[in-house]
Formats: sequence, structure tokens, C-alpha cells
Amino acid sequence: MRKTLQLLLAASLCGCVATAPEPAPVSQQADEIPISLALEETITIGIRQHLQDPASAKFGTMRAGERTLNGRREIVVCGHVAAKSGGHTTDQPFAAKIYPDEGSSFELIAMGDQSQNASVAGTCRAVGLPISKP
Repeated sequence: MRKTLQLLLAASLCGCVATAPEPAPVSQQADEIPISLALEETITIGIRQHLQDPASAKFGTMRAGERTLNGRREIVVCGHVAAKSGGHTTDQPFAAKIYPDEGSSFELIAMGDQSQNASVAGTCRAVGLPISKP
């Protein structure tokens, strides 16, 4: 009887296997934050580096959000900049990332004229920072 009980106990424990918990789904959403003067300077310097005529740049509405993605803290910025290109001024939506833990390094995600507007707008909507046409 004792052996039977031990056998049943051992058999019932065989199905108990430790499994790792499911990882939480990674959110693409960013928590909106105010744009400080230092952050605004990082944004404008970073965007100007990608313009044909950086001195002509006039920035419109910008939105910023902070998130941690794959263990890396980043600030996502979406907005508009009007600048001269080919002799005329165009409005260009943009999306960029700033890494505050890495010396506020700047990475342009997308920038484009009206034909690429949907792509930039879609990127910004995906992170929770929708921008509208000025």
C-alpha cells in the first residue's frame, strides 16, 4: 500500500513542470511628455541636419512621448517643419527618436513632403502621438 501511494504521488508530480511566465506584450505607445527647452534644442538641431536649407527652418507643433523599448529608454518626437527646398518652402512632417541615456543622441525615423505624409503620420499614430496637417 505504501509503495502504491508513493507511486501515485510520484506520478502526480510528473505533470508539474516549471515554466517561465509569458513576457508582457511590448507596447509601442509612448507616454506624452512636455517638450523642455533642452529637448527642443536637441530636436531642432537634429532635424536641421537633414534639411537642404537649415537656416530657413520654421518648426510647427511638436509632440513628444517617452517609452522604454527592449530595455532602452527613448523619447519619440513627432512634428512639422517648414523649410526651403529647391527654391520653394515645403512643410515636412517628421518623426524622430532621442536617447536620453546615451548623451541625447538623435535618430531621424522619417521625414517627408506631402507624398510621404501618410507614412510619418502612421508612425506617429502608432506611438500615440498623432500629428495633423498644419
